[in-house]
Amino acid sequence: MRSLSDIHDEYDFLDGDERYRLLIELGRSLDPMPDALKTDATLVRGCSASVWVYPMQRDDGTLHFLADSNAAITKGIVALVIAAVQDRPAAEVAATDLAAALEPFDLRNQLSSNRTQGVPNMIALIRETAARLAAG
Repeated sequence: MRSLSDIHDEYDFLDGDERYRLLIELGRSLDPMPDALKTDATLVRGCSASVWVYPMQRDDGTLHFLADSNAAITKGIVALVIAAVQDRPAAEVAATDLAAALEPFDLRNQLSSNRTQGVPNMIALIRETAARLAAG
């Protein structure tokens, strides 16, 4: 997965429809999430589209997230969030200010509120899970 900084460099260069295409492309680049993991327990509440996030803690303590959505642009937003924390130590993920990391993308002004309304819930789910795993 590309770094959030690399993604932003490209995103900043693009406009309107091209940004949508980039988000869709990012969503397609997510690791596939098996349907068996798309359960009520992994469902992110408050999203207008269905969004699932499943964290896996690796032996080295890093977190690897599987995620999916039934909407292409929403899946791209999920990919942005995941890019900020993918394969990092749980304690680092828990301490990451994801809202600040996403701020340069100005998603609230680039996308409809329906597309971004679940982002705070996704961020909370990721940070709370990481904090729980970091605490052991």
